[in-house]
Amino acid sequence: MNSRQPIPVVVLTGFLGSGKTTVLNHLLANRGGTRIGVVVNDFGSIEIDAMSVAGQVGDSMVSLGGGCLCCAVDGSELDAYLEKLAAPVHRIDVIVIEASGLAEPQEMVKMLMANENPAIRYGGMVQVVDAAEFDATRTRHPETDRHLAVADLVVLNKTDRVDAAERIRIEGVLGTLCGPGIPVVGADHGRIDPELLFDRRPWTETRGQLSFEDLLAEAAHQADEAAGTDPADGAGDDHERCGHVHAAYESIEFVSEQALHPRRFLDFLDRRPAGLYRIKGFVHFGVPGHEERYEVHAVGRFLRFAPGPWGRGEARLTQLVLIGSGTDGPALLRELEACREPAPRQVSPESMWGVLRYVDRPADTPAED
Repeated sequence: MNSRQPIPVVVLTGFLGSGKTTVLNHLLANRGGTRIGVVVNDFGSIEIDAMSVAGQVGDSMVSLGGGCLCCAVDGSELDAYLEKLAAPVHRIDVIVIEASGLAEPQEMVKMLMANENPAIRYGGMVQVVDAAEFDATRTRHPETDRHLAVADLVVLNKTDRVDAAERIRIEGVLGTLCGPGIPVVGADHGRIDPELLFDRRPWTETRGQLSFEDLLAEAAHQADEAAGTDPADGAGDDHERCGHVHAAYESIEFVSEQALHPRRFLDFLDRRPAGLYRIKGFVHFGVPGHEERYEVHAVGRFLRFAPGPWGRGEARLTQLVLIGSGTDGPALLRELEACREPAPRQVSPESMWGVLRYVDRPADTPAED
């Protein structure tokens, strides 16, 4: 991650038993070379032992053992933990907060949005839902509906425990409870593609000790041997163990040498389909006074822009990756093509106001009336 950019903080929420820890374990086990800082209420079943042996935890994980993060831990305490994780020495790429099963997501989001540490930024809220206990959970916890209304992405977990008709029914109910266009990602055993939430870095070296990924690979190899499986046949590799999670998603790439018109691009983002789970990349607007490179990051309906300088000799390009399921790739590309602007220097600076609304801490930018 570019050290000049703030670290995204993703909030992972869901009621007790929904599978938050399982989702987090899956993200940790399939993070590639990404360095994840984790804040949890208690360690629970997270694979702390292996991570400790690997030397990957240490100061990169903190535990809030005093109860619910949003009520038993005050804002200053959370701020201190986040400041610790965001220290440059840790080289953290993303921070994941696994909230207590009884947490109030709205309060947690407010705490993060009010955080004044320029090294971090709010990165969206992911709500985990138990498909097998969906109706029972809503009965026991009526606040479920309120939590779903503020989610940016919903993971419908344990889909292997319901039939197709029941899943369709639940997805229909979620469509009425969530905000307009909020994506719902189906999962079993918490297996979602980490790329939906953060970029995975290729891990290529071990610094004097086994990395977490090395330990997982070694454990998988031992399991294969114990089961009599030949790792060479591919049956024991990461893709197989993860159930080919990535196969459920499509990735679309868009590159433009022409600038994009800010208003047309915002219109595209506003009407993006629910199946488009993530958008990431860099946008060149080229509007007078806003010639910077704008990093764009969207998880579900959560959206942020981060302006920054172009590298020396770097081509002024728009480069986007769109990750989704059940989307019309050619149609999305046509819509992006329509956002091109051949004469950005003639575009009014006021056209950038919509973009600046999604910049965390805009510097020296005109305020909207």
